[in-house]
Amino acid sequence: MCDAMRDKLASWVRASVRATDNADKLHNGGIAPVLVFPDEGGAREGGLVWRGCAADCDAEDGAAGALADGNANPGDKLEGSDAAADDPVHLKRRVGLFSGVALIVGTMIGSGIFVSPSGLLERTGSVGISFIIWMACGLLSLLGALAYAELGTMNTSSGAEYAYFMDAFGGPPAFLFSWVSTLVLKPSQMAIICLTFAKYAVEPFVSECEPPDSLVKLVAVISIVMILAVNCYSVNLATNVQNIFTAAKLVAIAIIVCGGAYKLILGNTRHLQEPNFASSTATLGNIAAAFYTGLWAYDGWNNLNYVTEEIKNPSKNLPMSIIIGIPLVTLCYALVNVSYLAVMSVSEMADSGAVAVTFGNRLLGPMAWLMPLAVTISTFGSANGTLFVAGRLCFAASREGHLLDILSYVHVRRFTPAPGLIFHSLIAAAMVLYGTIDSLIDFFSFTAWIFYGGAMLALIVMRYTKPHAPRPYKVPIIIPYVVLIVSTYLVVAPIIDKPQWEYLYAGAFILGGLLVYVPFVKWGYSLPFMDNITVFLQMVLEVVPTSTTFEY
Repeated sequence: MCDAMRDKLASWVRASVRATDNADKLHNGGIAPVLVFPDEGGAREGGLVWRGCAADCDAEDGAAGALADGNANPGDKLEGSDAAADDPVHLKRRVGLFSGVALIVGTMIGSGIFVSPSGLLERTGSVGISFIIWMACGLLSLLGALAYAELGTMNTSSGAEYAYFMDAFGGPPAFLFSWVSTLVLKPSQMAIICLTFAKYAVEPFVSECEPPDSLVKLVAVISIVMILAVNCYSVNLATNVQNIFTAAKLVAIAIIVCGGAYKLILGNTRHLQEPNFASSTATLGNIAAAFYTGLWAYDGWNNLNYVTEEIKNPSKNLPMSIIIGIPLVTLCYALVNVSYLAVMSVSEMADSGAVAVTFGNRLLGPMAWLMPLAVTISTFGSANGTLFVAGRLCFAASREGHLLDILSYVHVRRFTPAPGLIFHSLIAAAMVLYGTIDSLIDFFSFTAWIFYGGAMLALIVMRYTKPHAPRPYKVPIIIPYVVLIVSTYLVVAPIIDKPQWEYLYAGAFILGGLLVYVPFVKWGYSLPFMDNITVFLQMVLEVVPTSTTFEY
């Protein structure tokens, strides 16, 4: 790096730090920032290394103890420290129990319950079987989340599966997860939700025909930009948006449930009296595909594990948020499906591309506009929560050197992982412009359950390799075995029932990550121009590296 660029970056960061709320702490508390560049022996390669020392020490003395002492919450040993005393730039613990429940409920109740019911009915051909699958998906999500609660309280690093794979299997499997999740899973999840948001948002304005694809995609991209701005601006703003939109979507669910209850009271139960088990055309593969559709509506049950480092009192709030949130969502989904069938027939649901809007048109009369409005609110909140956790995955993997260093950097004043958020948003926008909802759901579900099963295997392995690790919350060992078996079925059954090249492509993409891992992570090869790019992006985005320590 040239001296001029180095001096400019150092001057900028010092000026930025003086502008933060931590300025008094830095100077009055006797802590002074020290800037160390890669060629001066810093801990990271590429970009700026941040470390600190006491005001009366020199840089070398401060470097040795940069992460020696933390400000751990005495009430929760697993919470660890927010950051070392001389590492003022870090992610802060701002997610409490209410925000944790809102994150789970808000990301689970998104577009799935408004898009998936008709697809699930088409694949099973039976009201009874489809209802059983809805309930089974809720139970499976709860069992998986309880297993994740043990993993999350045993390892309180952010990143969810990435952190657990690192503990149980080492670097390569963890890298493959971050590779697929960063480039495919999380961006595709956000793209699906934003496409649904856009479809419901524009439909009232083009009621006489289907909205043009170009208009839907434009609105979806605009929504991604808006959500990115919220999450980059402030963590508190992002969590407040999540809380408000979660409350709003629960109101929308209540409207649907009350409308369905009114029709049932009037005696409109004919669609519920014939489960049609005998007429079902479901096969082994169709049932697995129906599970994919239902589980897409439940996806998000593991999202809180991605932000463990930002949860207050995680050993209590993480399992409590799961225990409250997932049964609440399951109850809502059961009541919503009954309400749909109280107003619409199976064929009408199957023919409707926007089930909730059709429900509103049938029941609410002049107030039917409430349904598309409610759905847009619901999907916007879900997309907000999805990006919130996706940025933390980038942050965790990059901090370990498995992705670009810049993706682990945090805004020097707002303490948000802005580079990771921007990276995910760019990929999600590209997917919006390219894909369709159905194709994205199928690809997402297939690849996601490979890693969900891997997390269950990680829990089982660590019961034997780390028997004495702290486990404030411990599930019966039968639970991860059950989820692992179901995960295997969900991955293998569609391949056996209807082999497609797409499954081979997905597997090849996952294993193709090794071609990146070996040279750039295992051997440590770095492109010569990446250092200057990292420094340039630091200046543009106003971000710096950070580290966080944990106590067990």
